[in-house]
Amino acid sequence: MADIRVYLDQLAALAHADGGWGYAPDQPAHLEPTCLGLLALSLDASPYQPVIEKARQALARSLQPDGTYRLERGRPEAVWPTALALFVETVLGASPELTGRSAAALLQVAGCQHDSREAREIHDIDLKLVGWPWAEGNFSWVEPTAWACLALRRAGHGEHPRVKEGVQLLLDRTFDQGGINYGNRFILGLPLEPVPGPTALMLLALQGLGHEPRVAHSVQYLRQAGLVGNDLEHLCWARLALTVHQDHSGVTDTLKLLDEQIIQAHAARPETPWLRPHPLRQALTALALGAGSHCVFRLTGQEKPTPVPRVTLAKAKQPWFGERLRLNFRSILVETLREPQAESAVHIAPVADYNANLADVVQRQYESFRARVPLQNKRVVLKPNLVEYHRDKVINTNPHVVAAAIELCLREGAREVIVAEGPGHWRNVEYLVSASGLGEVMRHYKVPFVDLNHDEPVKRINLGRLTRMPYLYLSQTIATADVVISLPKLKTHHWAVATLSLKNLFGTMPGVCYGWPKNELHWRGIDNSIVDIAATRMPDLAIVDGIVGMEGDGPLNGTPKASGVLVMGNDLLAVDATCCRLMALNPEKVAYLVMGAQKKLGLLAEAQIRQLGETVTERALPYDTLPSHKELWLGPRRSA
Repeated sequence: MADIRVYLDQLAALAHADGGWGYAPDQPAHLEPTCLGLLALSLDASPYQPVIEKARQALARSLQPDGTYRLERGRPEAVWPTALALFVETVLGASPELTGRSAAALLQVAGCQHDSREAREIHDIDLKLVGWPWAEGNFSWVEPTAWACLALRRAGHGEHPRVKEGVQLLLDRTFDQGGINYGNRFILGLPLEPVPGPTALMLLALQGLGHEPRVAHSVQYLRQAGLVGNDLEHLCWARLALTVHQDHSGVTDTLKLLDEQIIQAHAARPETPWLRPHPLRQALTALALGAGSHCVFRLTGQEKPTPVPRVTLAKAKQPWFGERLRLNFRSILVETLREPQAESAVHIAPVADYNANLADVVQRQYESFRARVPLQNKRVVLKPNLVEYHRDKVINTNPHVVAAAIELCLREGAREVIVAEGPGHWRNVEYLVSASGLGEVMRHYKVPFVDLNHDEPVKRINLGRLTRMPYLYLSQTIATADVVISLPKLKTHHWAVATLSLKNLFGTMPGVCYGWPKNELHWRGIDNSIVDIAATRMPDLAIVDGIVGMEGDGPLNGTPKASGVLVMGNDLLAVDATCCRLMALNPEKVAYLVMGAQKKLGLLAEAQIRQLGETVTERALPYDTLPSHKELWLGPRRSA
């Protein structure tokens, strides 16, 4: 324990004054980092009793009468932390009454079934299997199911039918060659890839099942993936999961290498200026390095069942009728008073490649928008599109474009510049920032990065009303910014037709409220969700990276398309409509653009959009689309 005391001391110092830990040092307690922090300090509890006690009090403040744990100031439907809290309380020896009530509640939380013909055509997984969701009323996903199975097994309920079904769901969603992601193996016939974090949680939940071929293959996948790169979170989860699967070939040698890499990766964090101290990763470091002598995640197989009382699972309270009327009246009033300008301007600048002086290009474009979107003395948040990272694909906003936007803000005298993103596909955004090259840009400019998925949630009235959610939970960084600049990639999209500056707003919704891959926003209608978010917090400026776009099966599986443009405007609807026309797609048939125009969020008609720089006619280059979108094609205006 003496070897990890330094990490525990640092973790204790990061505790919030009111108890527990947030995802950032100055953030009030969130359930996940508080649970992992408590597990870490339990390795050597005596010196940290005051910190542990305050953290348990913080945890208790989120305990509901029905036994679930829901963040007091978070989205009440987000019930997924219940499993983490139950696991922690069983490790810390909480009373059978407390753990039994939470186990009873967790056994009642269930994902929805989605066994339609259309769903079976899209997925290759068994949609009849029921696990656990991120938020109530939603579908089963890998990570909350893994935590639920692990916690209930720790509480002695491994033989319960719900747990057995959860185990089958995890096995069903694991790749034959090993590894798992957040929920799907294939989608629309295309293979997806495993992710280290969910794979580690799956292996913790399925310990003792190493005879299953997919589990054995996943151990080998994690051995290889865990040793690639220096991402602290991946390394720690790999160490913890492999610790409970040491009977597999090569694992013991891998653990020694992982310990060395974890120490090095932890030591490198203070030297990375865009990174802040991170309580969750600090806790993971202590847990991983302490796992050699004591792994808190190890199951003995001798866990005694916690008595399960009868409880009635309470659903998240919905606004009563009078409140709904008030909310609807408020949003209708805002929509009625909203008056888009009679004409919008969109600037199209030709750019040959990413080696051009993009900062000067963006500066010249901005001259036309400075009066409407001043940056001087403003707190500016730059929101790039960072979905996944694949070395051979042009999925994300190019780091050079983000650098140009940072340079613009600094030249204009912005008070503060922040780069922020909340990807829907990967939770570990630090890995994406580093692997994509964006981290080097922020290192150069010494600007911070904020993970919007784990940012403080801010409750706002849903001013769009299309998803029927009365409130939306935005990230605090976005909700409180003076200026938000959307920095998307020019791409076609399998469902939305095109993903541009408005679709980019999905990344502003905290994953802690909506889960990964933010499926609820898709389930309620991608178009509906785009318009609702835009109506509630529309960005102030858009800079679209169309130097090299993506055509075909976007946003992940398309192919590069060199359009050679940067597009800027302060009316994001007009910007996206112009970008559609640059791809030879008819924006007046793109649902979310039509709906946004109806909500008076901006202008759609080409006659109302004044073209600055080059014209659509000069720069339009037809993009390949899926067959289902062929009716949107406007025809070529310029040959490739």
